Amino acid sequence: MANTIPAARPRVPNFSSGPCAKRPGWTLKALSDAPLGRSHRAKVGKDKLKLAIDLTREVLQVPADYRIGIVPGSDTGAMEMAMWSMLGARGVDMLAWESFGSGWITDVVKQLKLQDARLFEAPYGELPNLKKVDSKNRDVVFTWNGTTSGVRVADASWIADDREGLTICDATSAAFAQRLDWQKLDVVTFSWQKVLGGEGAHGMIILSPRAVERLLTYKPAWPLPKIFRMTSGGKLSEGIFVGETINTPSMLCVEDYVDALNWAKKVGGLDGLVKRAEGNARVIAKFVRENDWIDFLAVKPKTRSNTSVCLKFTDPAVTALPAEQQAAFAKQVVSIIEKAGAGYDLGHYRDAPPGLRIWCGATVQARDLKALLPWITYAFNEAKASLGKKAA
Repeated sequence: MANTIPAARPRVPNFSSGPCAKRPGWTLKALSDAPLGRSHRAKVGKDKLKLAIDLTREVLQVPADYRIGIVPGSDTGAMEMAMWSMLGARGVDMLAWESFGSGWITDVVKQLKLQDARLFEAPYGELPNLKKVDSKNRDVVFTWNGTTSGVRVADASWIADDREGLTICDATSAAFAQRLDWQKLDVVTFSWQKVLGGEGAHGMIILSPRAVERLLTYKPAWPLPKIFRMTSGGKLSEGIFVGETINTPSMLCVEDYVDALNWAKKVGGLDGLVKRAEGNARVIAKFVRENDWIDFLAVKPKTRSNTSVCLKFTDPAVTALPAEQQAAFAKQVVSIIEKAGAGYDLGHYRDAPPGLRIWCGATVQARDLKALLPWITYAFNEAKASLGKKAA
């Protein structure tokens, strides 16, 4: 049977897991109000930064007593800031089931060299046993949604209400697409370039009152670089949380973030964003159900991400190949789709098992995902046919 080239292509073929697709209808004209050439410390700059913080609180439904700051270095900078400033006061449980969580473990064990650190790790596609985590007595560091594995925590019920430690949550591919249980979280970080399709280099850090108390009562044993410092003279640097950033932000990027937040409000706020992401994920789920040669990397349905959806090839002709050849097969599938202009940046993360990674966050249109899927089938069949030719 001939492998038919699909008749249509996605209108917007951008499916990268970061930086992610811009909001529908975005153009450079949306940034025309950016105060370019002006100081971020001038009133116009401060007002824009404060607006970004206020809109974040509104759309994400952040409690009024939680502080929100714009910090350097994207989500990585925000997470490093939190860990270097707060960890070490008590034992910490580190959770990892994909590359970024593993990176936080490396920082804690090899850089901060904390002696009382317990590691809870799971292979790609699975979660560690959350019941063994001591969230009552110890600090906990975890990712809400594993961007490179497509595995997320289903909820925060495993975190103690009467906890004495802090929960530090990397929520960069969850915020604005999944509901975060704020009462269970003390530090939340994310970046603009994920669910809202913003530009890179800027991170967000959100602190509960308990996290602020830790900052004011605990001094780490190691020196803190300037860009990590959230206190001065024993007091919280409140300016960080009203738009007085530690270093110079890009006002063009700030304008873009504000534009995305205003769009989020127009599509129904957090409810609308979650609905869009869930609808997109259902498009992929239907495709997986209808094709026996592909499956989710996430083992349990309730832990499957609705943003960074990771897939693996299950056809025996592929799974029988050595690991390196499986990776080459996946790259070939991606290459065929990209050369056709039908979908970009679909490859698996470099440390993840071979397969595809499709961003389904709120800025992606369901119609574009539906147009992409026949191209995945076409590319898979082309790549599989080439396996037969090589064998012959």
